[in-house]
Amino acid sequence: MSGCRGRRRGPGWLLAAWLAAGPASAATLVLEGGTVIDGSGGTPLRNGVIVIEGERITAVGPAGQVHVPAAAERISTEGMTVLPGLWDLQVHLMRLGHGDRTRWNTTYGPLAERVVMPLAARQLLEAGVTSARDVGAPLEAALNVRHRTRSGFIRGPALYVAGPELRKQVGPGAEDWQWIVAGVPDVRLKVGLLADAGVDYLLLADLDLWSAAELDAAIAEARARGLPVHAWAERPADVLRGLALEIDGFVGIGMAGLPSLPGEVVQMLNERRFDPQARPLSWSPGISALLNFESLRDNPEPLDDAAATAVLPPLVRADILASLADPGRSDWWEMPATQARGQCTRLRQLDEAKLRLVLGSDAGVPGHLHSRATWQEIDFWVRSCGLPVQRAIQAATRDAAAAMGAGHESGMLAPGLYADVIAVRGDVLRHPALLQSVDIVIRRGLRVR
Repeated sequence: MSGCRGRRRGPGWLLAAWLAAGPASAATLVLEGGTVIDGSGGTPLRNGVIVIEGERITAVGPAGQVHVPAAAERISTEGMTVLPGLWDLQVHLMRLGHGDRTRWNTTYGPLAERVVMPLAARQLLEAGVTSARDVGAPLEAALNVRHRTRSGFIRGPALYVAGPELRKQVGPGAEDWQWIVAGVPDVRLKVGLLADAGVDYLLLADLDLWSAAELDAAIAEARARGLPVHAWAERPADVLRGLALEIDGFVGIGMAGLPSLPGEVVQMLNERRFDPQARPLSWSPGISALLNFESLRDNPEPLDDAAATAVLPPLVRADILASLADPGRSDWWEMPATQARGQCTRLRQLDEAKLRLVLGSDAGVPGHLHSRATWQEIDFWVRSCGLPVQRAIQAATRDAAAAMGAGHESGMLAPGLYADVIAVRGDVLRHPALLQSVDIVIRRGLRVR
């Protein structure tokens, strides 16, 4: 660990500077001009005006038809696209894109709460992500970072956390954020521990390896505690078991590299769709991580973009970039290149199944920086897979908020909802990649960019 100690000063001083300021107070803001996309999928509002008072939006409408408070701070959004703050429902706050799993776990694992997770949160917020769901972190660290971001002491999105995921197999050095379950009593104990601690949802993995009694116990305990249940969709068997148990959602869509979703999976999705008694089902496919990694093998130049790593302390940045100098040799990325194939086909199948398709990027895995991942997921959906841009935006705003039980207060630009707003110069409906450079970020009524 002696090599680690020399790295702590930079991140520690950086975080001290952020924490010293504490939370600020929201004022009255007015965004004037630009094209407003409210997240509903409806017709964009040209030359729109948004009034924000405190944490909430109080008015949205055409210029000349909205009362502007005299004391408001007026912000021109002429020439811009104005959208709800983005949601990303598949982020690894424990990771910053490093390519060496063993080195990362050993060197930076102990710094998760104090350094790594706050850095990831700030990268997300500056990229326009105002709400995010973490997919596995040490319990205490996840809860503490969630509290500090929500209260404004750390710059970051509103976080939804599961703490450690529950699974049957655990990777080396990952015991703090991946808990093994062994038997029904152990399942009940660990679900109870997570629920009592105050996590937002339960995340399961390796569903195909659980006994039927263990899965029944996990679902029953979670339901009794009011916890939504989501699971990794790594193999078709995971999905079939999860659908049979009516879990609330899936994360990922690797499907062991199959070219498309198996027919029995599609059949069960359709059966659930037409069952009026079934619980709503969300799915965050997270296709961009694999596609991005393949792209970096051919052209690693995007990693040299200073803006993408501007938040990182110099030593951390250098370590991450060195680990990705040859992306094809990353020891953390053991999936074959064929795993990336079929991603678009599977995504389109999910869209056709009319479930609640939500956006999650897998930010934090090798080469997939939190500063770049969310816009890349949107861009891949549209440019590579052919989904309408409004569909991708809905998945990253309204539908994502609804999937996390927050649709009544976030995810759209409408009076009464939280003032989470971003603005991007140019026409995002024609060029979604413009989201890689967000000009204005407002979180809960406070302008942070």
